[in-house]
Amino acid sequence: MKPSKKLREAVLAYLFLLPSLVILGMFVFWPVGFSFVLSFFKWDFRNMKNPYFTGLDNYIEIFKFDYPPKYSFVFTVLNTFFHLAVAGAIVMLIVHLIKKRTLSGIISNAAVVLVYIVLNLFNVENPILSFLIAAISWSWLVYDFKRVEFKNTWFWFILFLAVFVFVELNSSLPGLVNFLLDAKDKNLFLKALTNTLYYVILSVPSQIFLSLMIALLLNSNVKFRVFFRTAYFIPFVTSVVAISLVWKWIFNDEFGLLNYILSLFNIEPISWLKDERWTIPTIAIVSVWKTVGYDAVIFLAGLQNIDRSYYEAAEVDGANSLQKFFYITWPLLSPTTFFLLIVSLIGAFKVFAEVYVLYDGLPGPYNNSGMTLVYYVFDLFYRQQRMGIASAAAYILFAIILIFTFIQYRVGRRAVEYVS
Repeated sequence: MKPSKKLREAVLAYLFLLPSLVILGMFVFWPVGFSFVLSFFKWDFRNMKNPYFTGLDNYIEIFKFDYPPKYSFVFTVLNTFFHLAVAGAIVMLIVHLIKKRTLSGIISNAAVVLVYIVLNLFNVENPILSFLIAAISWSWLVYDFKRVEFKNTWFWFILFLAVFVFVELNSSLPGLVNFLLDAKDKNLFLKALTNTLYYVILSVPSQIFLSLMIALLLNSNVKFRVFFRTAYFIPFVTSVVAISLVWKWIFNDEFGLLNYILSLFNIEPISWLKDERWTIPTIAIVSVWKTVGYDAVIFLAGLQNIDRSYYEAAEVDGANSLQKFFYITWPLLSPTTFFLLIVSLIGAFKVFAEVYVLYDGLPGPYNNSGMTLVYYVFDLFYRQQRMGIASAAAYILFAIILIFTFIQYRVGRRAVEYVS
């Protein structure tokens, strides 16, 4: 192809894209870039017309504590690094005992766990020792990890996260989880971060699991399949405000439908909208109910793209339903699951409307129990008129989502199986 012809085609393509680029530039790219610049400025109702540069002051102010936390941040990071190594050692130990059965892997990983138990028994709070042990443990884990071939990577990754949280909660050495639990009442941003992480842990796995079950049912020879598919999808296209208002009535302490159903089983009524403990679970229930239909339709599309010949071959070999699911359906659904996990995680970190409607514009019934990261940004920008620090908080939220998405991407590269 001649260079002049290639140039004409490129120019023509960009001319077609120009209207979209202009609109995106005006309403997306420019506000994103401008807000990043403003995150380094003092811009509030007193300096509305003349914001002035303050450097990193907005970011520093977000992480200021009302009074000092119980543990130092550096010691907490070192212990978290060590706890990650311990969780990895426990998972690798299970892998060796079940699959590899190599003596060196069993001894080395058991040694890491034994050192962790000894440090906890004697409550050794030595940052240098924690760092050295964690560094040695991680160097062996990386080497051992390369020797092991993983299947069902998502299962092992979820097990690793569960073990890590268990280790953090049951350790005398303070880690990230303990730090957040201690610091959430001393810093509003960390309170919002803790609430959001709690919401993500509750909503995303529940949403994926329920939507997969619904998709499997809809993919079978069930009657009125089109009706059920539409019924599950309707909440996704319905206004969040309308859904939240309906659920606000369902959660009502005295006249709510949910407490009425619980009373049929002789269960005491729950103060869904007044008890601090139920704030995040309540929000998660509404969000899962709204989005599970969308995920189910995506899963259903993935199920219908699986070639029937795989199932026919498995039936010839005498495979039962569970074997067909775990060895055919689930591996071939991994690209769909990977997509939904990323989309669901990003959406979960942006939860706001449900909190605002359920609690009449307040971040929970009391004690900021419903304060999420997006609500934190909204409160700074709209109510306090501190636009500079709100922009800084928004970019911290962006960084957190980026980190979690990157971790998912790295894990997903090993877990996803594409069939050409």
